[in-house]
Amino acid sequence: MSKRTAQGEAGNGPLKGGDRPDAMEIDDKPTPADIGEFEDQFEDEFESEDEIFEAGVDGRPDAEREAEEMEVDGGNGPGTFIVGRTKLAPGETLAPDPTTYEMLHNLSTPWPCLSFSIVRDGLGDDRKVYPASMYTVAGTQADSKKAGDNQIMVMKFSGLSRMERDGGESSDEDEDDEEASEPILESKSIPLNSTTNRIRAHQTPSQDPSKPSTTLVAVMTESTNVFIHDITPHLASFDSPGSVISPQQNKPLSTIRAHKAEGYGIDWSPLHPAGKLLTGDNNGLMYVTTRNDGGGWVTDTRPFQGHTGSIEEIQWSPSEASVFSSASSDGTIRVWDVRSKSRSPVITMAVSKHDVNVMSWSRQTTHLLASGADDGEFAVWDLRQWKPTAGGAAGKSSPVASFDYHKEQITSIEWHPTDDSIIAVAAGDNTVTLWDLAVELDDEESKDTAGVKDVPPQLLFVHYQNLVKELHWHPQIHGALVATGEEFSIFRTISV
Repeated sequence: MSKRTAQGEAGNGPLKGGDRPDAMEIDDKPTPADIGEFEDQFEDEFESEDEIFEAGVDGRPDAEREAEEMEVDGGNGPGTFIVGRTKLAPGETLAPDPTTYEMLHNLSTPWPCLSFSIVRDGLGDDRKVYPASMYTVAGTQADSKKAGDNQIMVMKFSGLSRMERDGGESSDEDEDDEEASEPILESKSIPLNSTTNRIRAHQTPSQDPSKPSTTLVAVMTESTNVFIHDITPHLASFDSPGSVISPQQNKPLSTIRAHKAEGYGIDWSPLHPAGKLLTGDNNGLMYVTTRNDGGGWVTDTRPFQGHTGSIEEIQWSPSEASVFSSASSDGTIRVWDVRSKSRSPVITMAVSKHDVNVMSWSRQTTHLLASGADDGEFAVWDLRQWKPTAGGAAGKSSPVASFDYHKEQITSIEWHPTDDSIIAVAAGDNTVTLWDLAVELDDEESKDTAGVKDVPPQLLFVHYQNLVKELHWHPQIHGALVATGEEFSIFRTISV
């Protein structure tokens, strides 16, 4: 607010910290009645007390500014920034708080990867030593004009150091032999002339204890073909300087041509070490491919069918070798038995009014199944409550828990490998969220956290990642997560 220079009478007393001001020029000799009368510097700006208001730091009334902030923040109050919801102002960017991470690294590949799989290694379980190393395999999404650039990338991430704290100190857990290092990405590529929709790895234990497991990878591509590769030599080459991958080793062991449409559903059975693979396409058809005793691959041409939409996700049961589940854009999850001659689902459940994009079967508590839908809601289901319905009609059940925190589609969901109460979720709002489902609420308790609207107490952590598509917990590095989007993000939070 601009103000005129106030005029006042010159005083004759001493002034603190300065000289006496110059005498003021007065046109008329003041009368006794004029003495002590000064012009009010605000009199032409506020004509009455009713017009006086409190101005905030930006010159606007506090109430007006706070109302605007409430609108921008979705009613969560001024100063509450919610990653994935609060819109950034032009020119603003998000920076992570390093004090909330044990480890945080971002690594780029030549082309973005829609899907990846973490490969188990021989470096030990429940690792907490840094710098960390890990092995992954991913499929690229090259520009449509450069489809020939697509490849399967077998990668080693190393030099993954712990976050430094204030004063250059690391956290006090397992600091022995720890040294600062820069992250390194090494890769071996297998040419692929199509975009990878989804990729999954599987390991067959070696009969010779002195030799590593055979690592197989199945790649579902945009071309409708599914390729099975042996990437064991590619992984071994990282620790064998000078080793060369031959063209023959880059060729697929088998190509599955049963599908007439592209798809995203693919999963290896964890209970068939030799290799048993399920694949599902956008026509709603699923085929099972099995490795025989001679090392060949056989695809059963009789499809499992029943969905009226595309197959978005397939998950084998972690405890029953013949059982698997499928999620579809028709809003249902169906449970199947591969021994069924009818190739029809045993149980059909309507779980969403929208596409069911992803699903995860708990390895620790095998009657729990988590699902994520296109409307941003994810839910946890108790399979013991699911019962077959007459005529194969879709039944309905109430979830054990459900959350609509995300306002964009769920793109990935996965249970923690050793803690059956922790779950990680990726969404189209560019966030990865971590949840602790062990946190329970009494009826009187608020469903909000610290008064922040729609932020449940079960929410542990929010990690920002642009265009995040898929995430996986590392099964051998304590609390470590890897997510892919515009780039790879490898991190561990202080909360898990």
